[in-house]
Amino acid sequence: MKFARYGERGAEKPALVDANGNLRDLSGHADDIAGDVLTRLDTFKSIDPETLPLVEGNPRIGACVGQTGKFICIGLNYADHAAESGMEVPPEPVIFAKYTSAICGPNDPIIIPRGSEKTDWEVELGFVIGKKAKYVSEANAMDHVAGFCLINDVSERSYQIERAGQWSKGKSSDNFGPTGPWLVTPDEVGDFDKLGMWLEVNGERVQDGSTATMVYRVPHLISYLSQFFTLHPGDIISTGTPPGVGLGFNPPRYLKAGDVVELGIDGLGTQRQVCVNDD
Repeated sequence: MKFARYGERGAEKPALVDANGNLRDLSGHADDIAGDVLTRLDTFKSIDPETLPLVEGNPRIGACVGQTGKFICIGLNYADHAAESGMEVPPEPVIFAKYTSAICGPNDPIIIPRGSEKTDWEVELGFVIGKKAKYVSEANAMDHVAGFCLINDVSERSYQIERAGQWSKGKSSDNFGPTGPWLVTPDEVGDFDKLGMWLEVNGERVQDGSTATMVYRVPHLISYLSQFFTLHPGDIISTGTPPGVGLGFNPPRYLKAGDVVELGIDGLGTQRQVCVNDD
């Protein structure tokens, strides 16, 4: 199943995505794709999407999950990306926070912060926790996943690397976390270890990779993270990016107002963002 959220920011409604890619309003069965609803997504399998109201027009698509408590990211989790960054693959997953105020819809603009000269892109596989997880084994980890999604881990490299302190200051500006368009249940995603992923800037493909080169895989990440803190329904984990980020070019290339970023992952849909300055 594929789920989505549509409508104005802060007032999104839940939807199922039918076989033709149309949104079907799910408001009669759930208040949101969030919280306790994430623990019972399987119950919606009995609903024929054709019986749900068709969402007319071309509404804004919101982030595919609401009420997120934690947005956790994994750094340097692709061997080839670590190499382009001039860094070693870490002996344990590198964890940093992307604050939830960064979350936005998949087609909302990338807002370049005031004074930024190094705003960058990162196509990433994300997943959403659907059941509380604490001290979880790898063998049972996938029982705690509600679904997978596409994420652009937008990053300001000077804030991240040059400004002294945690990476989060370079990862959490407004609209630095486009998420969605869909939350896709694991049974529909299939082999999430072999998903093609790509990103283009102004029509030029700069990232063209696969989750096959991920170092620490999804079950390991769930188990690992749950040893340090409890994961709750709605928490988002973004798993790292393949090579081709702006920082890795020689010379580096960064985003500016007017640039168009498009990205996608097999089976998880696509995103499109226009870059604008934060006035």
